[in-house]
Amino acid sequence: MLHNKVCFLCQECTDGYEWDVQTQLCRDINECETIQQACQGEMKCFNHYGGYLCLPRSATVITAPEPSSQSEPNVPVESNEAFNPCPVGYRAQGDTCVDINECELDMHDCQPSQECINTVGTYTCQCPDGYSKIGIECVDIDECRYRYCQHRCVNVPGSFSCECEPGFQLVGNNRSCVDANECEMGAPCQQRCYNSYGTFLCRCDQGYDLGPDGYSCNDIDECSYSSFLCQFQCVNEPGRFSCVCPEGYELVGTRLCQDVNECETGAHQCGEGQVCVNIHGGHKCVGSNRCQDPYVQVSENRCICLVVKPECRDLPFSIVHRYMSITSERSVPSDIFQIQATSVYPGAYNSFRIRSGDEHEEFYIRQINNISAMLVLARAVTGPKEYILDLEMVSVNPLMNYQTSSVLRLSIYVGPHAF
Repeated sequence: MLHNKVCFLCQECTDGYEWDVQTQLCRDINECETIQQACQGEMKCFNHYGGYLCLPRSATVITAPEPSSQSEPNVPVESNEAFNPCPVGYRAQGDTCVDINECELDMHDCQPSQECINTVGTYTCQCPDGYSKIGIECVDIDECRYRYCQHRCVNVPGSFSCECEPGFQLVGNNRSCVDANECEMGAPCQQRCYNSYGTFLCRCDQGYDLGPDGYSCNDIDECSYSSFLCQFQCVNEPGRFSCVCPEGYELVGTRLCQDVNECETGAHQCGEGQVCVNIHGGHKCVGSNRCQDPYVQVSENRCICLVVKPECRDLPFSIVHRYMSITSERSVPSDIFQIQATSVYPGAYNSFRIRSGDEHEEFYIRQINNISAMLVLARAVTGPKEYILDLEMVSVNPLMNYQTSSVLRLSIYVGPHAF
């Protein structure tokens, strides 16, 4: 063992060293120069710290630096033409050995991907972060083996990254995943978005169906589902539907149509001398005096034929004008109008019949009793159409050998619709 023989506080040196006044250090004595024939025969003298060696002439001596608490030990040396007395990693500087910075002098064999780190007497090749050294090569560390990521780990050269499953997002530590609120992040729902764990759901407003893509909303054509949604006509609209009524009708509630009574609302064009008669879907303006010769008007809607006139002998004594309106496609048989005698004479027998206007036998009379009868619709009729029926009541008094008749002239207007 060689010991550190440098004395910093005195001028005494150990064996093999002498005090150097100039450097104020103990300097190695080169015994190969001071001792004659220090080595005999084929042996060669090699100076060494604090002594010398006799070795074959073919030998090479590599000495290690002496232990020291200093980072760069300064060891006194004497140059020798036979060899460099400094150990590997050091160079002679005057009488001392100083560390060689192999990294600065490019005297290393580190790979291009490695970093050269100088150390005392040597150097090391350090791999970048994320790599481990195997032999002389730097090999990428697969960090994903250590399950750093909550969901998915993606290894990349020298590092790694964490990824989350769809519907999740990374938090600040770049490793954990939390649910992503897609509804707040611009989810492609056309109308309504509902967030759920790891995903989201699209929903549509009332009146829309969710499309096959799960995002878009398509209008539901409610009108195509049923013909009974509206009494007259269904109109589809975005997200809803509405019912409309034909001219002369108004919507009641959301789906039913009701006739507008133009005669009551004043929405008619009847002039002076005319009477407004409301019918389904419109109105009629009729003359206030509809009596035709030889009849004369005696009251509103009533005409009589005076018996003093020869032409009245075979005609009904009176004609009363009445007006009514019925809907199309009415179920049959259907009672539509009741006839009632206004004057009753003792001992008289009354009978009722349709005098005219029923050429196609679409109506008939059903007598109720001696003073009343019912007009019955026998066949379904479709409007718009107008009938003028003369409903006659014939009165016979056999005791007085007397017969007379009166007519109710009934104008029937059939509306264009079944409502």
